[in-house]
Parts: sequence; C-alpha cells; structure tokens
Amino acid sequence: MCIDFDQIMNKTATIIGASGLIGSELLTLLLKDETYTNIRVIVRNVLPIKQKNLEQVIIDFSDIGALQSAINGSEAVFCSIGTTNKKVNGDKDAYQKVDYDIPVNSAKACAKAGVKIFVLISAVGANAASNNFYLNLKGRVEVEIKKTGIPQIFILQPSVLLGKRNEKRIGEQIGQVIISFLAPLLIRDFQKYKPIKAAAIARVMLILAKKEKEGIHTLTFNDMEKLL
Repeated sequence: MCIDFDQIMNKTATIIGASGLIGSELLTLLLKDETYTNIRVIVRNVLPIKQKNLEQVIIDFSDIGALQSAINGSEAVFCSIGTTNKKVNGDKDAYQKVDYDIPVNSAKACAKAGVKIFVLISAVGANAASNNFYLNLKGRVEVEIKKTGIPQIFILQPSVLLGKRNEKRIGEQIGQVIISFLAPLLIRDFQKYKPIKAAAIARVMLILAKKEKEGIHTLTFNDMEKLL
C-alpha cells in the first residue's frame, strides 16, 4: 500500500464569504492554525491580505466551471456567504443568487470534488416550509445541501450576530442592542435566539472541521456554546 504523505500533510481549507463578518474572523483563525497548510478564499474581489499560505481565487460565482475549479483539492470548505436587502435593493432574485445559488452550487461542487467537510452558516428558524422569504430560502439551502452526500456536513444556525462590520447597518445595530438586553430572558427553547459573537462562530466552525464526525449535524446557540 502506497501512502501519499504530501496529501496527508498538505490540507487545504477553502472559505466562501471570507470578506464577511464571520468569514473574516474565520480567515484570521485559519491563517494562524496548523491544521491546514493551505488557505484558499474564493472571492469576487481581491482581499487586502497577503500571506504565504493564502491563495485568493477571483471568480464570477455564476460560472459553475470556475467555482468547481476553485473548490477542487479542498479538504474542507466553509461557506459563510450572505447578502442583505439593502445590497440588492430589495430584489429577491438577486438575493437568491447570493444566499441560495452560491452555497448550493458550492456544496454540489464539493461533492463532485470529493471534499470531506462542508460547514455552512444558515440561520435560526430556517425552514423550507416557512412563509418568510429569508427563512424559507435558508431552509431550502439546507435541504439541498443535505442531499449532496458530502461525508461531514455541519450547519450552524445563529441568531443575531455580534461584531464590528466594515459597513454600517443601522437596523442591525439597533437589533443587537435590543437582543443583547433581552438575552438573559431567553431560556429553554428560546435560548437558540440568543445573540452570538461572529468570532465565537468562527471558532466553532474550525472546531467542527477538526472533529471528523461523519453525518449531517445542525447546531443552534446551545450546541455552539458547548463547543467553546
């Protein structure tokens, strides 16, 4: 039996959504971690970061072939991409192209490429049967990703994210203040709605990728908190 030691030692972790709140925190962690020797980010625009073990792949996410090529060779893929109504000017089709098409197409590419680990940032309350556009979309994403057959799938469902964004989101900032104030009152089944720091979610993503636990795993606030 011939063992390819280079393949064992040279693991590649790929991030989709590295410029976002969670993705940027995860990128910082991965660049310092020794589990993965190669860190790849798939982005639309170059990030202002230069490091020896960082590879930036610039693509048009609507180009499925380019997405497949960018994912090939990855051991683990972390997907934390997302948009807002403000960014797409309320266009639901444009919203879906980011929050549905990219993660679903990425997961399918992972399955084809033989990626072992796929970690997705979804949302608490995600439900394909929901009448709420956002929760319905997130639920449909989860349904499709579960069908891919990737050996290890981790779906994180956070509520309000805490952290400093590069862009100003007044409504979200107000929401952070309100939910942080109410957090102590959220008990039992309502604990899943507690706010969580983006940096904490990034740590959980990396912890999960190291667990090598096969199957489909969905985590809400309590599950994530137990890992920290």
